[in-house]
Order: sequence, then C-alpha cells, then structure tokens
Amino acid sequence: MSQPIDENAVRPERGKAGPLKTVFVSLIILMVGVGLIWMIFKTEPTATRKDAARETAMLVDVQTVSRGRFTPTVEAMGQVVPAREVTLGSRVGGEVVHQADAFTPGRRVEKGAELLRIDPADYQVTLLQRRSELEQARADLELEHGQQTVARQEFELLGEDIDVVNDALILRKPQLQHAKARVAAAEAAVKQAETDLARTRIRAPFPAQVLSREVALGSQVSAGQSLGRLVGTGQYWVEATVPLSKLQWLTFNAAPGSPGAPVTVHHDTAWPEGQTREGRLAQLVGDLDGNARMARVLITIEDPLALDQSEGQPPLILGAILRVEIDGVPLDDVIRLERDLVRRNNTVWVMEDRELAIREVEIAFRDDDHAFIRSGLEDGDQVITNDLSSVVSGARLRLEGDTDE
Repeated sequence: MSQPIDENAVRPERGKAGPLKTVFVSLIILMVGVGLIWMIFKTEPTATRKDAARETAMLVDVQTVSRGRFTPTVEAMGQVVPAREVTLGSRVGGEVVHQADAFTPGRRVEKGAELLRIDPADYQVTLLQRRSELEQARADLELEHGQQTVARQEFELLGEDIDVVNDALILRKPQLQHAKARVAAAEAAVKQAETDLARTRIRAPFPAQVLSREVALGSQVSAGQSLGRLVGTGQYWVEATVPLSKLQWLTFNAAPGSPGAPVTVHHDTAWPEGQTREGRLAQLVGDLDGNARMARVLITIEDPLALDQSEGQPPLILGAILRVEIDGVPLDDVIRLERDLVRRNNTVWVMEDRELAIREVEIAFRDDDHAFIRSGLEDGDQVITNDLSSVVSGARLRLEGDTDE
C-alpha cells in the first residue's frame, strides 16, 4: 500500500534560490562592465607627444652672407666748439669815435675790416713830435760828420802823425757814435708813434663771426681792455668723447696735411631727416672727459657756416650737441652682420640642409648697427633673420614657397 507523498518534502526551496540567482546575475553584469571598460581604455587612440619642431618645419627668412673688407663705424656724441677764437683787446687808450655796423653779435666780418676806431688826435700829435725829433737827430749826425772831417784835415795840415791811442778822441769818434745812436732812437720813436696811431683802428684779424661786443660808440677804453669776441668762420671743431676700447680702431691726423678718418655729422633735432655734414678726425686731445672718463677727440668741419664750398648745407651752431659717425680701421676677411642677428652668447642661427644649426662666432668688432664676424660663419651661409618660437638644434626649417613635409 503506497505511502502518500508529502508535497512539502519534494518541492524546491524557492525562497533560497532567488537571492543566489540575483547575486550571480549581478556578478556577471559587473564582470561584463569591467571588461567593457578595460576594452575601451585598451583600444582608445594613443596620444604620442613628439617634438613639434621636428614634425612641423618652421617658416624662416634667411640672409646669405659673404666675407669681404668692411669699414666699421664708431658712433659718439660731441659739442661744437670754435677752432679759432680771439678776444679783441685795445692796445691804446682813448674814446671810441667810430663803430662799424658789422661789429654786432651774429654778424660776419672779413679779414682786415675796421670794427672800432679810437680817437687818434693825441697819437697824431705824438707822431709829429717824434718825426721832428728824428729830423733834429739826423741834422746833428750830419754836423758831426762835418766836424770829424775838419779835425782830420787840421792834423794833416800840421804834418803830424796821429797817435793810435788818441785816434778815437782826435777824430771825434765817440761824438759820432752818440749822434748815430740819437738817430736810431728817434727812428724807433717814430715807428712806435706810427704803431700807436695804427692801433687806434681795431680790425678783424681773420674772417670771423662776432659773438660779443663789450664797448659802444663814446666808450672810454684803456690799454688792455677787452672789446669783443670773434670766432673764425673757416673751421669749427666738434669735441667728441669716445670709449677707450675703441681708440685702437681710429685713424688720427698724425702729420700736418695728412687726412684723418672721415666723419659723418648728424644733428637729429635740428636738421632735416637725412641731412648730414662731413668732417675729418683730427686729433686725440690727450686727457679723459671729467664725467664719463672717456677719451676726447677733435673733429674738424670746414666751412661750418656753409658760406663757400658747403653752400646749401646746414650751418653749425657753436655749443650744439651732435652725433658723429667716425669711420674706423677697415677690417679684412670678415662677415658683416646686423647686430640683432647675433643671439645670446655670441651665437648665430644658420639654416643647414633645411635644419637649424646654432653657430658660435668670434666677433672682431661691434658697432651700433653691425657685428663683424671673424670666424664661425663662411661664405654662402644662410643666416636666419627672424625670431623663432622654438630654438632646437636640428629643428626642421622651410622657406617661403616650400611645401611642408
């Protein structure tokens, strides 16, 4: 007889199976998510950082250089000073009775032009007196010559020999010498009186410009008194200061007649743009400027007021501050390069086979505009003239019109 089946005994335990299934499904989902994330990171594009300068060629401008003979320029500042200056002084005293219109500050006068005249009346009278004294002395000399002749004839008539010891006294030689001395003194007095009379006329000693006048018509002047100041118009100097280190590059006018180095003179604040004057480096003064401790040199400017051969050019004004460019000693077998193209630590950027090369150079001389390269660059080198954002030796370069590789 069969036993009844207990349904509760054979029925699965559903309450326990449900949570396990949920955990299992969650684990599967988690594993699938982790796998997907791993695949995403594994298969995403890799950003490889490479030197952009090497991958993309930089656009540059270049300048082809060549060796040669070049003249550097030493630039300096200087002041215009007179090359020839005189203070007029009176050699005689008296009243000023005439003054020339040209004897006015700023006016120009020719050599020998009469500027002032001192009352000559007293000096004319003195001259007449000295001439009268000269005539009297000459008459006395002639009389003494006659007395000497008479004395010699008297002794010859007596037939006696003249003792050598008494010869001078008998023939009145002392009296003759005294008469001659009086004539010489009278002649000197006449010349002095003529000179004093001539000095009543004050004349310009050379072609000049009047800078100042210290007397006027009717003034009483005395000997040695200053009358005015003149400067020669034939030549001015520019007294410039140059660093001691650059003196070796300058050529001075060592001997009279030998030309010094050419100089270009600029007055940037007064002259039209591009207008210059030419001069010559004349002399090293021989002492240092008291403030900057630099060497002082003199530059000559001919016809500074543009009155003759420089007509049409701007005139120079005494006291003006000018900029001068002095031609230095020529340099042979060098490369002249703009000063800005010499980079830090005396290096130059050069394009070689479309790549950047950084060259160290030896600079023979450097002026305000150029550097003169003795070594480090050769004929035909292509120097990069523009600035670069990235400076790496070997970086790829290209020129305008090239295709970027």
